[in-house]
Amino acid sequence: MFFKQYVVEGMGCLSYLIGCPMAQKACVVDPKRDVQTYLNDARKNGMQITHVVETHVHADHVSGNMELKSRTGAKICMMKDSPVRFDFVPLDEGDILEFGNASLKIINTPGHTPHGISILITDKSRGEDPWLVLTGDCLFVGDIGRPDLAGAELIHEQVENLYISLHQKLGKLPESTEVFPAHGQGSLCGKGMSAKPSSTIGFEMRHNSIFTLSKEHFKKHLTLSFPERPKSFTHIIETNKKGAPLLDRCPTQRDLSPHQVTALLTQKTVLLDTRDTASFGGVHIPGSINIGLTPQAANWIGMVIDPEADLVLVVTDEQSYSHMCTELHRIGYDNILGYLDGGIAAWQEAGLPIDHLWQIAPMRLQEKIKRKDSLRILDVRTDAERAAGHIQDSIHIPLPRLLKEIPNFPREEEIIITCGVGYRGNIAASFLAHHGFQHVHSVAGGIKAWTNAGLPLTH
Repeated sequence: MFFKQYVVEGMGCLSYLIGCPMAQKACVVDPKRDVQTYLNDARKNGMQITHVVETHVHADHVSGNMELKSRTGAKICMMKDSPVRFDFVPLDEGDILEFGNASLKIINTPGHTPHGISILITDKSRGEDPWLVLTGDCLFVGDIGRPDLAGAELIHEQVENLYISLHQKLGKLPESTEVFPAHGQGSLCGKGMSAKPSSTIGFEMRHNSIFTLSKEHFKKHLTLSFPERPKSFTHIIETNKKGAPLLDRCPTQRDLSPHQVTALLTQKTVLLDTRDTASFGGVHIPGSINIGLTPQAANWIGMVIDPEADLVLVVTDEQSYSHMCTELHRIGYDNILGYLDGGIAAWQEAGLPIDHLWQIAPMRLQEKIKRKDSLRILDVRTDAERAAGHIQDSIHIPLPRLLKEIPNFPREEEIIITCGVGYRGNIAASFLAHHGFQHVHSVAGGIKAWTNAGLPLTH
């Protein structure tokens, strides 16, 4: 049996290629949208991808099922009655898909979504006992799937289903069964996933803090709170329900002159500047949003930018543009008009307006605090980060909440934003500047630089 796990860094998406080189057949489970890696590995191992299996309709990334179907003719398989608007092979409890020595048995495990499945896999060349289980978004390593994405009206039914799926379905498997979920660390489909990409049923039953809760405490815990739902989730779900457009049909316009960019700046156009915090702070196009090109970029874009927006990118080179396009396509942001050819230097040489987002050094901020300058210090870190220590008299608004509810601060006052190392601070600062705040700065290096400078934190 051939088995390989694929990881999308930052987003925490996990997908799988499973097959049998002897039988020359394979399937992909929960594919990412950019599918070339699956095609390359299948070809290298003499296999043809004949099926795509989805464990559920995903909310955090656009599926590559349509890409694989277009390029290989593969059949798409999902739980029966899944709410999609394209043809698929319906699956039910106990159904078996065989790819030579690889045998895949379907387990109905709703709870994260009403039509979620897990897949029990046996390598028949080694024995008849199941070896591993793909748990989709039902069971993660160190966590379980969030039950709120199907809607508030279904939350209690989803929690009940999730408990049954964990304890009466997955919990009944042999303890040695290896667990391979659809998401890992970095995903917004859970709260506290481990960085480890796999586990076992027995280990999770004993050490997964939610799995071990009584039914009463499980229900209470699962209805308390959930990670912030990004703007992109509704759009991604709808895209996956109707079937994502093929990538070769997405807009192909690429290099844009400064004056072409100016002509494109309408209410629907967002300038996304993907440079690092210092470069953006030094000079940028007025109104642009700074989300640096890092593994976490897609999650923050999903929080900040409307999925229907037309995007023009400011990048350092064409390779960075291609990389960011991949990240954007993975979350369904397809209205990419192109990038500023020649970068910010070309914009300046054209004599067009520029702006700055000054980075303030920790010692300089400390001087302003001692002088009792009129300013507002805004801490956008998580609750846990804040509890570990913060700058005295700073106001705490976690970044996801800030992005959702613009604070009612005077637009003309000085606002200094801090985060962990400066990345989220620049997102917050550029977001506020985009919405008319006139004197916004971010702390260079964030709280890490503050503590390294020997400055005090309070609790």
